[in-house]
Amino acid sequence: MDLTHVSSSASSPASAARADKAFAGGTPEQLPYYDERPFLKRLGIVDWLFALVLVGGAGFALSRYHPFMNYYDKLVLVCSVPVFVVLGWRWKPVRPLMVGIAALSLFAIQIYHGDLSRADNAFFLKYFLSSQSAILWMSALFVFATVFYWIALLSRSPTGAAIGSKMTWAAVLMGFVGMMVRWYESYLIGADVGHIPISNLYEVFVLFSLITALFYLYYEQHYNTRALGAFVLLVISAAVGFLMWYSVARDAQQIQPLVPALQSWWMKIHVPANFIGYGSFALSAMVGVAYLAKERGILADRLPELEVLDDVMYKSIAVGFAFFTIATILGALWAAEAWGGYWSWDPKETWALIVWLNYAAWLHMRLMKGLRGAVAAWWALTGLLVTTFAFLGVNMFLSGLHSYGKL
Repeated sequence: MDLTHVSSSASSPASAARADKAFAGGTPEQLPYYDERPFLKRLGIVDWLFALVLVGGAGFALSRYHPFMNYYDKLVLVCSVPVFVVLGWRWKPVRPLMVGIAALSLFAIQIYHGDLSRADNAFFLKYFLSSQSAILWMSALFVFATVFYWIALLSRSPTGAAIGSKMTWAAVLMGFVGMMVRWYESYLIGADVGHIPISNLYEVFVLFSLITALFYLYYEQHYNTRALGAFVLLVISAAVGFLMWYSVARDAQQIQPLVPALQSWWMKIHVPANFIGYGSFALSAMVGVAYLAKERGILADRLPELEVLDDVMYKSIAVGFAFFTIATILGALWAAEAWGGYWSWDPKETWALIVWLNYAAWLHMRLMKGLRGAVAAWWALTGLLVTTFAFLGVNMFLSGLHSYGKL
């Protein structure tokens, strides 16, 4: 073999172009092959064992923690099982994530032994698995993942991108463990204090970071590209930055009893649906930034094709809009129960309607008028500003029935 010839060939412009294309990914010929058999016939023994484990886990949770659950809690738990089974069947990388969350959360609960003070002296709780420690690990891992994604993008390093991806998975794991353990800790403070940890800005910023990261990781695998991580992780790192400031300035990590307006089972379905929408909208905006950068020749050879970026942007907005619509309907039903009316033009409600109308118009223009290109990307980016004000700005500058969410 002529090693000189191999070396010169590997460093040729054509070879470099192929390497850039491989790093960017997302081209149609690189997308995975899809089995055309009916879905259930594609399932193997491992898939059914996974489903059995989830059913067994839900049964364990019902038998062990049923005194802390009301009828609606049990209904949500039972209904979530088939949802997570299908998710695990469709997206296999999420299986070890689910198992890891369950294992680490149960391990932390076991260490507590019903004594909240152990968070300060039990080694694994103090440094890894108490809610505050786990969320700090999540925050650090997201920031480091952002750095590695950018190093990978600028240097065309598949290794750096792989490290960034693994760190993002690890951050999601620690974040969800932190949320699960925080839920348990709230009951250790008092049965009347215990609640699902999605009730204040600290908790929902954690939820926002996790949902946005999960959606990104799905698209990362689906389109076979890690080049978008540098952009999407920026908005997650910004959320983490706010989370850290909010913790230090407002001592927001402390678990507080629910205000009366939030003592409702509606919160457990309204808030997650809302933040699936917020996370998807944020992801679409950062993909829009990548689209605009590529269109202007910035990092163009390292990003997926414009058609792929456009498709991710559209799918993110479509998914986000569906869940945001559901959340808005649920919010109206909750308002009718809590305040006696479905709609009161409260500032939070008004800005939620503005967000809904903005993305409804985007989708209408896309489906009816073929909206594409830079206009769609700029609109998605502007939508993030509108959504951010609805999510955070209203709490800072306006008052109303949702005043319990103020900074």
